[in-house]
Amino acid sequence: MPRNVLFEPVEYKSEATLAGSWKRFGYPDGRRFEEFQSHTRLLGAPLLHYTRGICPETGRSKPARGWIAIGRVAVGMIAIGQFAVGLMAIGQLSVGLIIGLGQLTFGLTAIGQFAVGLAFGAGQFSTGLFAIGQFSLSAFGAGQFVWPNGPIR
Repeated sequence: MPRNVLFEPVEYKSEATLAGSWKRFGYPDGRRFEEFQSHTRLLGAPLLHYTRGICPETGRSKPARGWIAIGRVAVGMIAIGQFAVGLMAIGQLSVGLIIGLGQLTFGLTAIGQFAVGLAFGAGQFSTGLFAIGQFSLSAFGAGQFVWPNGPIR
């Protein structure tokens, strides 16, 4: 039976660089956890925060939170991850206040397979005041199937 590292004290390998600090942990089965935070901070948040893998302290993926956030779950001004939330969000599921890019995306401007944009949406299924896609729901749209009035001619 594999040992449970959640009940043991965590010994991270820490490394300080000119740009920031790394915190790494290697599991006995070869998996790794890595976290980077830049030394530069704006309003208390790191300029760059990067996470990868499962945190040995919690047994869960650790969210990346910073001005630029990169990780499985990312929250920041620029967020890149499987689930991303920010002013500009890039991810499989992304919520961007200004722009969202991803498979399922929401935002003022949204570009993705399923794009829900308030002003503009582009994707296979898209919505927005202006929308471009195979299936579009918009006031002014272009695509194969546009609702409610049909494509712009």
